[in-house]
Formats: sequence, C-alpha cells, structure tokens
Amino acid sequence: MNKLKLRNFRDKMLVYVAAAAIPALLILYVFQAHRYAKLKTEVRSLEAKQVELVEKNKRLISEISVLSSSDRIEYLAENELGMHKANTDEIVRVEIKGSER
Repeated sequence: MNKLKLRNFRDKMLVYVAAAAIPALLILYVFQAHRYAKLKTEVRSLEAKQVELVEKNKRLISEISVLSSSDRIEYLAENELGMHKANTDEIVRVEIKGSER
C-alpha cells in the first residue's frame, strides 16, 4: 500500500509540474517573441543608418574628387594665391650626391 501511495503522489506531482510548465513556457514564448520583435526593429534601424552613412560617404568622396581636381587647384593657385606656371628659365634643378663612407 505504501508503494501505491508513493506512486499516486508521484503521478499527481508529474501532472502538477506539467500543468505549471505549460503557462511558464507560454510566458517564456511571449517574452522571446517580444525580444525578437525589438531586435528586428533595431536591426532595421541600423540597416537604414548604414545606407544613410554609405550615401554620405559617397557624397564626401565625390566632394573630395571635385575639391582635389587639378583644374580647381590651378584656378585657386593663379587667382587666389597669385601663382603662375613656372617658365623654363625659372626652374632650378638641385642634385644631391650621396656621401661616401
């Protein structure tokens, strides 16, 4: 009889544990679904930010190309700095010979 009571008690406990586990698992599922939705929103936001930064980088590269063009530099040198292209007689070549040891 003692074994029968122990078995009934064990069976009842198993039912109680199973009954308690189902709502606990559902709560865990809801928590995970909420967390997944939050992370998915964050990923979309980061992807949009990445696209924005790539476009800004392309614009900056384009601006660098424009600002460093030889025509622009020549214009600035001549008109704003008063420089001109050197004539042949204005060019001085300097040679440095290596010292022997």
